[in-house]
Amino acid sequence: MAIADLVKTTLGPKGMDKILQSTGRGREVTVTNDGATILKSLHIDNPAAKILVDISKVQDDEVGDGTTSVVVLAGELLREAEKLLATKIHPMTIIAGFRMAAECARDALLLKAVDNKENEEIFKSDLMKIAMTTLSSKILSQDKEYFAKLAVDAVMRLKGSTNLESIQIIKKPGGSLKDSFLDEGFILDKKIGVGQPKRIENAKILVANTAMDTDKVKIYGARVRVDSMAKVAEIEAAEKEKMKEKVDKIIGHGINCFVNRQLIYNFPEELFANAGILAIEHADFDGIERLALVTGGEIASTFDNPESVKLGHCKLIEEIMIGEDKLIHFSGVEMGQACTIVLRGASRHVLDEAERSLHDALCVLSQTVNDSRVLLGGGWPEMVMAKEVDELARSNSREEISCY
Repeated sequence: MAIADLVKTTLGPKGMDKILQSTGRGREVTVTNDGATILKSLHIDNPAAKILVDISKVQDDEVGDGTTSVVVLAGELLREAEKLLATKIHPMTIIAGFRMAAECARDALLLKAVDNKENEEIFKSDLMKIAMTTLSSKILSQDKEYFAKLAVDAVMRLKGSTNLESIQIIKKPGGSLKDSFLDEGFILDKKIGVGQPKRIENAKILVANTAMDTDKVKIYGARVRVDSMAKVAEIEAAEKEKMKEKVDKIIGHGINCFVNRQLIYNFPEELFANAGILAIEHADFDGIERLALVTGGEIASTFDNPESVKLGHCKLIEEIMIGEDKLIHFSGVEMGQACTIVLRGASRHVLDEAERSLHDALCVLSQTVNDSRVLLGGGWPEMVMAKEVDELARSNSREEISCY
């Protein structure tokens, strides 16, 4: 119940943010009113309290929002159950009563649910209202209409899919929250290197996770003894030749863009530039996984069999500016529904909380597209459920009724 009381003050449009400070070396500070984020940060020993945290995690995974509500509701049920136990009612009787009430309330909501999926205009209006409701208690509440439209446009591009991997969120400090925008395509948070082509049309992309530095002897403590500097030069030449062979194999795939998760050293970068190939190094793993997904390629680590490597494709790769940062933009990607939401804001804390808020809205909208039944808000569902449960209690004389 203490867990429920902890997050209760974050609930609703007038809910307050919590400042969390990690106990790690960095002492990182997080400002949030997201129930799942707060509960994940707690170190809890009590088994019953851990169940509440697990409820919040499941809600976050399944729906994406309502994490605080489920914990507060479960906490109140426990509080009422404690009172019933004090009056000598058996725990199994209390559980049976709760189950009867839950089934009655659910049936009442199913009868009142409305499905507007057949009417595209009304359905889109429903999605806008749902997104605005989700954002009403978040940091984006002041601009909820603007961000609700961003979220709805992004989810509608998925065409019924619940895979949010094709919607990327990039955070760039600077400007105001209203400077955020939705971009049709994929944006990689990297710069194009010196001497590389700045624009490529009809790109064939090889996404890889391979070492592009000079190959090292992979035995710990190994040493090579030579009797002259000429021998050192021979070893260096052999290393260069080995790297040149690897680069030639990669070029042999008929590509004009190479994206690698690991570093690309100067020598292979120079070889790629001479071949007119754009080489992008040190892309983060999430970035290259998503890039491979949206371009229709696969991440490769060996290059001996070009026919077994699946290349990604897009219509245009170019360098763009967002604020003071240069990024790489992939447009016309194979997965047409892919898009990027670029968030702007005053500080990193604001951007992190804005991302959590927008992620909640995207999750709820994708679930609504999948199951399009909707209900009115503003406490109306709670009143419907309370009325039905109250009527069930009045018409039934069983002992479980005292637990409603």
